[in-house]
Amino acid sequence: MEGVTLGAAGVRATARIVATPEGLPVLEGQGPLALRRTRARGAHHRVTVVGAMSAPLGGDRITIEAQVRAGARLDVDSAAATIALPGRGGERAHYDVRLTVAEGGELRWLPEPLICARGSDLRMRTRIELAPGARLVFREEQVLGRHGEAPGTLATRLTVHRACRPLLDQELAFGPGAPGGWDGGAVLGGHRAAGQLLVVGQELTDRPVEARLLGAHAVLTPLMGPAFLVTALAPDARLLRRTLDDALRAYGPAS
Repeated sequence: MEGVTLGAAGVRATARIVATPEGLPVLEGQGPLALRRTRARGAHHRVTVVGAMSAPLGGDRITIEAQVRAGARLDVDSAAATIALPGRGGERAHYDVRLTVAEGGELRWLPEPLICARGSDLRMRTRIELAPGARLVFREEQVLGRHGEAPGTLATRLTVHRACRPLLDQELAFGPGAPGGWDGGAVLGGHRAAGQLLVVGQELTDRPVEARLLGAHAVLTPLMGPAFLVTALAPDARLLRRTLDDALRAYGPAS
């Protein structure tokens, strides 16, 4: 596989997407990340991430980069859930996501959940850079363990800048390698699925949202952006997705 490093420590691979108003001049999958053009809606381009091999495994270092240039509209989803699995030597895996949206661009980042299988150890880092007039819909979901199994260890960090200023910077840690209390009432409270929805767009200046509870285990928080964040817990992935989808329909931008 060209551009992919294979070794005892795991796979090193980077997949890249560049979207312009005219098309997708860069669409380069590597290793476990295959990228496919799929049926779009309206003026949007659409890319689906397809898992070409089991990953991330312990020791892997995988990166996906997406750049939306001025005036372009891009939807990115995935064909299936990503499953973090343990490696042979117990090494930690790393999965980096780097997203950039230029002035007048729009990115809808809506992958399937990340499932942390028993024995896995994953560090996931997402960095997003937005121009002042960029629009973003970003969803991420974590499921702790497959059905009937204990969770792996997951540490995530999401950092978002808009107009070169910090908008959001948060870290989460779950599983047996996380600090104590991660499964207690102050964090997960016994739930196995956690997720968030971040929406950024200038139209929120004219119709700002107010902080509110969305049921018993979800909250909507306005951010300086203009933007808002929905954070939710659920007993399983299906109910988590329903909560986030309902929030997007109720408060998100018109599609």
